Amino acid sequence: MKILVTGASGFLGGRLCEALLQQGYPVRVLVRSTSDISSLSPHIEIFYGDITDYASLLAACSSCTIVFHLAALVEPWLPDPSKFFSVHHEKYFCTEYEKSKVAADKIALQAASEGVPIVLLYPGVIYGPGKVTAGNVVARMIVERFCGRLPGYVGYGSDKFSFSHVEDVVEGQIAAMKKGQVGNRYLLTGENASFKHVFDMAAVITDTKKPAFSIPLWVIEIYGWLSVLFSRITGKLPFISPPTVHVLRHRWEYSCNKAKSELDYRPRSLKEGLSEHTENEDTVHREVGMQRSILGERLQLQCQNKEDQNN
Repeated sequence: MKILVTGASGFLGGRLCEALLQQGYPVRVLVRSTSDISSLSPHIEIFYGDITDYASLLAACSSCTIVFHLAALVEPWLPDPSKFFSVHHEKYFCTEYEKSKVAADKIALQAASEGVPIVLLYPGVIYGPGKVTAGNVVARMIVERFCGRLPGYVGYGSDKFSFSHVEDVVEGQIAAMKKGQVGNRYLLTGENASFKHVFDMAAVITDTKKPAFSIPLWVIEIYGWLSVLFSRITGKLPFISPPTVHVLRHRWEYSCNKAKSELDYRPRSLKEGLSEHTENEDTVHREVGMQRSILGERLQLQCQNKEDQNN
């Protein structure tokens, strides 16, 4: 049973491919010729094409029994918003990315109602070790925080998001492949918390001071507008945009009880995910010390890389 994965060069897609291989499934990935596939296993079959090109998509699906569609444009802003819809094919959503996801959701549900065997999965804010990409938003914010470019809390801690560890999401995706009911929707979410809570935990892990103040969202929105303006001039995509700030003004709390019940989905807590501790307190202290050193080195390297890119 060969499995096709789109978005395999991304943060989540690469981890899914690795897990599928470990369980003995043959994997084919659809990637563009410009994609960075250096982290993919040599045991993966590479098919070059583009999901916006119907002919190459159809060819990639040939002889595959299951398709995991993970390809996405996960960016806070693009000069041409229509590009979001070319990948993901309502006024109540904040960003073009979100609107494109709603459009894709409607199409998938309609296809499921017509007999296409589709299972729809909705992860929360995905985090965990791996590429620091737009898809790994928690890692990006922590890097910005410890590089000094994000000196305070984002807002006042009233925001709530559902945080999903990348490995939990992968396990949930594979469980949905095996146990998911066709036409059903499953939330692969996790603990609901604020980014203030995330920053506080990161400070504990790295043995650094917590932010001393909060940055009002209206200030961040101004920064977002300036970032977009700078992006139009330089062509470099911004870290944050005004629509992203609108997202932060809402509460995005969700329950994954259905996935727990039907898929045996077992998300770890945010504390477990960030510090990766085990059974007892002594082990926790040893691992936190080790991770503090490793994370500190990684953060320093990330900061240096960003500085080199800016020079």
